[in-house]
Amino acid sequence: MSAHHHHHGSETHAGHGHGHQSHGHHHPLPANRHAFVLATALNTGFVAVEFFYGWLANSTALMADGGHNLSDVLGLLLAWSAVRLSKVSASERYTFGLRSSSILAALGNAMLLLLVSGAIAWEALLRWFSPEPAVGLTVMAVAGVGLVVNGFSAWLFTQGREHDLNIRGAYLHMLADALVSLGVVVGGLVMWQTGWTWVDPVMSLIIVAVIVYGTWGLLKESVQLALSAVPAHIDIQALTQHLLSMPGVVSVHDLHVWGMSTTETALTVHLVMPQGHPGDAALEVISESLQQHFRIQHSTLQVELTSIHHSCCLAH
Repeated sequence: MSAHHHHHGSETHAGHGHGHQSHGHHHPLPANRHAFVLATALNTGFVAVEFFYGWLANSTALMADGGHNLSDVLGLLLAWSAVRLSKVSASERYTFGLRSSSILAALGNAMLLLLVSGAIAWEALLRWFSPEPAVGLTVMAVAGVGLVVNGFSAWLFTQGREHDLNIRGAYLHMLADALVSLGVVVGGLVMWQTGWTWVDPVMSLIIVAVIVYGTWGLLKESVQLALSAVPAHIDIQALTQHLLSMPGVVSVHDLHVWGMSTTETALTVHLVMPQGHPGDAALEVISESLQQHFRIQHSTLQVELTSIHHSCCLAH
């Protein structure tokens, strides 16, 4: 007979209430709040300017840049609302709170970027076949401002991007934008000097390629998280070895590790311990070590006395 004992990693030690507020060191968000506000304000203002001048100067590249900047603002709002939502505490229905909304936001963000890229590419191809002269100087000036705005915005997000997929999304958006603006500046310069109209659509297409390339990783990672894959920063082999190295543990089964949000990881596992239940304190030590070595904030450990494999419905 197996003694089923459910133990909750984050209950017993002080300070780790279920709001998971105490894990501040994992996602430096309060500092990023200003980044979100500032970047959103800057980009919103700039989008308006860009659309107006893109229309005046007749440049798809500028319009493309504007559209892309608009997607940025949406992306920023998505990421920011996900950050707010992941702070919502658990309810009867949503026992994990709403933290997984951050995964959906990252996914939405990636899809948004790809959609915008498609729209820009389409517009550029249309321009290719019916070229219209664009005003090089205006294009250069406006895109120059864009380069500054986006470069600065990207810099605001450099801190948090390793720990949070949403911040990485925001950072990628801004970086892509800075590149776009740079491309537009160069295109404007070339058109101004040579009068070649095809430079504008070509620049737009190159820009699209850059954006798609950058977004692919974000898309892949957010899809993996949405499918409850083991988060990228965790080596499952090492994790298994770590659990087996714990005193009294003979074997490990039903190990599941998944992302609860873009920054938090959960784990459930059955530990076979023939000498009997080691006591809450020992399990607490295991939970703590999982938090420390693998950044797993939320672990549920089940102790079993024998390894009679009651076949898990998820077993291979």
